[in-house]
Amino acid sequence: MSERRRIRAQASAQDADAMAFTLDAPVQPGCASARPDADSDAPLPRALHAIDGVQRVEVAGATIWVGKAAGADWAALKPAIASAIRSVLDATDQPLGERAARDPDAALLDAVQAMLRDQVNPSIAAHGGHIAAERVAEGTVYLRMSGGCQGCAASSATLRDGVERMLRAALPQIRRIVDVTDHDAGANPFYARDDGPSPLMGRALPPGVIGWQDGQVIVDPAYLAPRLGLTPEALRAGLRNGDVVGVTETGEGADAGKARVVLRSPSRAWAAEIDADGAAREVPPPRQSIEAGASERDLAARLRAHLGALPPGHGGLSYGALAQDLGVAGPGAIGKITRALERTMQEDAAAGRPFIAARAVSRAGGGLPGKGFFDLARSLSRGPAQGESEAAFHAGEVQRLAQEDGAQAREGKRA
Repeated sequence: MSERRRIRAQASAQDADAMAFTLDAPVQPGCASARPDADSDAPLPRALHAIDGVQRVEVAGATIWVGKAAGADWAALKPAIASAIRSVLDATDQPLGERAARDPDAALLDAVQAMLRDQVNPSIAAHGGHIAAERVAEGTVYLRMSGGCQGCAASSATLRDGVERMLRAALPQIRRIVDVTDHDAGANPFYARDDGPSPLMGRALPPGVIGWQDGQVIVDPAYLAPRLGLTPEALRAGLRNGDVVGVTETGEGADAGKARVVLRSPSRAWAAEIDADGAAREVPPPRQSIEAGASERDLAARLRAHLGALPPGHGGLSYGALAQDLGVAGPGAIGKITRALERTMQEDAAAGRPFIAARAVSRAGGGLPGKGFFDLARSLSRGPAQGESEAAFHAGEVQRLAQEDGAQAREGKRA
């Protein structure tokens, strides 16, 4: 009898026709990513493309992204997709084919994970820290810190002077190392250390107020809204536009099996803890989660540096990819990225520079940014000229960015 595999389905915040199906382990060990087309003869893409309504398939680590036709219904597609994934995984250990197993990024990811497991994490475990390699793309290694390293003032020095030097010495094929930790989520996060029971307020939540849906914590807006100083309508709007943000954490050590959700509005924060048996109670929100609202300027600077480091000819990063690369998670993550991009546009307009935000593109935009990019450009008197298409304006901004990068590189060589 085949083993039933756990699959968590989550809709895309940007694209209603895209959904992520996440496993508990990589889809195929040794393969970091794959974008098979409809003609692929690999078992998994062949099975998924055989489902009526499926138009595209992408794999990244343990996640399978599926894009559907505009008229297809997720209610019918989700169980069919999950069933096809399980059937293929039960039948073969190479669902993406033999060629995918030779992905150099996957081999590099395996090597980095082995070094972290055997050489790095044993030494920092004494400080309650842990470093994980999330993925590798085109030689760029994405690392995430947790435990005592998350939010630690010395974490950047730890990564740069210790871990990065060690990894580069052993693995010279590494092009770049990116820290995607959300350090603003808190020094000494709630579940970062095993130092006794979690602080409780002793206020049990009524049944039905909080629960799990598709792998995410869901809170009744009628109960939550007044605790964040909002109406239910304002809460829903805030979750859509990023004014209300949150994060879900999984317990470690003595807190294993528990989860905590923290949500923050512009004026208040609220947190709850869920036990393994489903019982839930309110708990004090961590201070750093409350203070995280002051980090938009820092996020804009990080976005600028991240987009500015893209290699020549890069097609741009989606808003979701930027959120993942920079460690921006939870409800409203795309809204936070969008507001930070808008800040860079205001800065660039004031300085007479091309918009670095032109390198952020929409998954559903055909290689173009979202509509808000062009609307803000017009409001800054920098939008498409009369008779100029948005695509032509965007191409011009991208070209100006490339010219500016070239000029800076030449200046650096002269210096």
